[in-house]
Order: sequence, then structure tokens, then C-alpha cells
Amino acid sequence: MPAKGKHRRPKFLRLPRAIAVAGTGGAALALPLMGAVCAHAAAPAAAVPSAVQRITTVSTPAGTAAAKTYVVKAGDTLAKIADRQHVSGGWKKLYADNRAVVGADPTVIRPGLKLTIEGQGATQPSASTATRTAAAKTTAAKATPAVDAGYTLPVQGAIIGTGYKVPGSMWSSGYHTGVDFVVPTGTTVRSVAAGTVVSAGWGGAYGNQVVIQHADGRYSQYAHMSALTVAAGQTVTEGQQVGVSGATGNVTGPHLHFEIRTTPDYGSDLDPVAYLRSHGVVVG
Repeated sequence: MPAKGKHRRPKFLRLPRAIAVAGTGGAALALPLMGAVCAHAAAPAAAVPSAVQRITTVSTPAGTAAAKTYVVKAGDTLAKIADRQHVSGGWKKLYADNRAVVGADPTVIRPGLKLTIEGQGATQPSASTATRTAAAKTTAAKATPAVDAGYTLPVQGAIIGTGYKVPGSMWSSGYHTGVDFVVPTGTTVRSVAAGTVVSAGWGGAYGNQVVIQHADGRYSQYAHMSALTVAAGQTVTEGQQVGVSGATGNVTGPHLHFEIRTTPDYGSDLDPVAYLRSHGVVVG
């Protein structure tokens, strides 16, 4: 029986107003301990502070990037562009993605064309991507040698009359410094590769001539033409017309005299047929 006149009151546990700190991946979340105990089971997801969301980093998969546009420059080929831009699948993939722009012939791309380069071209390739790209380049080179070089014949369907280094007193060097393609006057003469015209005009014994510098540092010369269609300083593409054949200068009949040189000047000649063949061009 309880003592007379006294009532014992139950004692309630008084929790201190302490602060609990919960780790949230780098952000500290401060809550009253009582609130944390009472709301533990019922706290909705929406109650998570926005600070937790701000410290979350969302990373994109390695090796991906947005597609970009590449503007073709003089001397470019699909193979060169695919190599520099790390296109997985090489020039064939690049051509397939841009066939509507390039056209039916992948060996002819004009400066100023806008090509779409897929995302992987904007980043350094992984080891596996580099391996696949190298394999694609090897396959492309074996399948289409001319595409890798971007070269063509200066005149189509012609046969060689006088070959390179044929000796003779009629030439000041003592030998023929180029090759003569036998064609009638008025035949279209084309640049064998993309480049820049360094001279176009009268060349003395060569008659009307054009000299073009190419990306590999070599120069091509086209002589005895009846008319020229380019001027010095002009950029030309592979296969672009530079004039029409004729019989100007010291000649015995119409033909195209063609040379490859290490400089733009006479006396620095190389074997033009060997040069074209090294770039995949079939010379008859």
C-alpha cells in the first residue's frame, strides 16, 4: 500500500537534444535525434535534402562523344580523315555514313564537303578501338590502294609514247625527263592528286604548262597543252581539269608531257610511272 498522502509519479526518460549526423556520401545530414527516431520508418524519399543530389556525379561511358562535322581540305582522302579522327571501321565506315555527300566514287572528295564524324572520333580510342582501326586500315589498303592515296591518271585511255629517261640529243639533259601520253589535241588533262598550282602559263620548250605541288612534297608537271583552265595559287582536287592537251612548245605532234619532280623546277625529275604506281594507279 502506498505511503499516505504521497503519490509516486512515473519518471519519463528525457532524451537529450543531441544532433545525429548521418553520412550521405560526402554530405553531412543533420537531424534532431528525437526526429530521427520517430521518423525512421516513415520518412519519404522526397525528404532527402537536395545537397545529397548536388554532390552526385553522373559520368558518361568512356570513349563516347557527340557527332561532329569535318570540313574536307585540299589533300584529304577518306582514309586520312578516318585515321586522324579515329573512326572505328576506317574509311569504309566514314564513306558509308557520308555516301549521300561524297557520291558514288569514294576516291573523289572535294574541299569544302562537310562529313559527319561519329562520336568516337572526338576522343582518344581505347586499345581495342585502336586495334580495330588498324585492322580496318590494313583491310582498306589491300582492297582499294587508290583510295588510300587519292591519285589518278592525268589523261584517261592513253598509251605512253616516249618513256622516262629515254636517251637522246634532242633533250638538254641528255634524256627524257618525263613520259609522253599520246592523246589528240583537246583531250582533258587532270591533276593526278589534290594540291596547289604553283605555276600556270608559258614554259618555253614546254609550251603551255601547269606545275602543281602535292601534300607529299612532290610536284607534277603537265606540258604542251593547248589551253589552261587553272591559275597559279589555285587549289585543285584529285582529278580536277587543269587544261586540255595540245602541241605547244617544242613538239613533233600532239601529246601530254608529264613529269614528277622533287622541286617545281626542271632537273629534279623522278620516274613518273613508278610514282603513280606506288599510289595504286594502273598505268598502261
